[in-house]
Amino acid sequence: MKSEGGNANTRLSRQLERQRTISEMVMAEGAVRIDELAQRFGTSQMTVHRDLDELEARGLLRKSRGVATALSSSLVESSDVYRAGQQREEKKEIAKAALEFIEPGQAIFLDDSTTVLELAKMLPTHAPLTVLTNVLTVINELKGARGITLVALGGTYHNWCSSFMGGMTTDAIRNLRADLFVMSAAAVTDDVCFHQNQATVDIKRAMFAASAKRILLVDHTKFEKRALHALAPLSGFDAVVVDSRTGRDEIARLESRNIHVVVARGHARPEPAARQS
Repeated sequence: MKSEGGNANTRLSRQLERQRTISEMVMAEGAVRIDELAQRFGTSQMTVHRDLDELEARGLLRKSRGVATALSSSLVESSDVYRAGQQREEKKEIAKAALEFIEPGQAIFLDDSTTVLELAKMLPTHAPLTVLTNVLTVINELKGARGITLVALGGTYHNWCSSFMGGMTTDAIRNLRADLFVMSAAAVTDDVCFHQNQATVDIKRAMFAASAKRILLVDHTKFEKRALHALAPLSGFDAVVVDSRTGRDEIARLESRNIHVVVARGHARPEPAARQS
């Protein structure tokens, strides 16, 4: 028989998965009727309303007159609910490769990226570790994990990214020193990490400065995107871990600039197209 805690975790997992799917459906179609969503998921309209209220609070959509409508804003792509549904296999692949940088006894800063959340799930296999984070989803993932000393960084809570941010958070980070910082970025442009939100950049920069080593985790799609605020050059990281779908030309270009690139194993990278005779 499952424990009450196990049942609660299962319900939470189902709820998060449903909310991710709802957000993807609404963004893909522009607008979806609430009764259609209830039918699609085989649940009550009251349950769907609760899900939509949560997604609306995170800035992912608008709910009105029985219809859920997508919002077109940078906040949508910044939301952890949206990000968790993107490139899932690549994130797991990258997280597994990043484990080679984790050694028992280390103190590690973890950022609010969903790729790093995948890594957090694997950390108990490398315990004992001290994990320092401002991210509620990471805290919930590691609370009670054997061999993990968890240092939660407080501040003002932001629902859209499930994180604590602000001056209190950066002050706490500046008073700490870690062996390692593991982070991701919204985009990589001109070999520089970018993010859409300045408050998030401030937190990552503070963690970057307070760590002896820095590891960047980015899937191949990040090289195709753009974001507003510059964060750090790739040359500032001890390693950049990419998924196996990252183009060979991109990897070769980065390596030519003395950037240490680690390619995760997994999906086979596509071969270059044959030249036409």
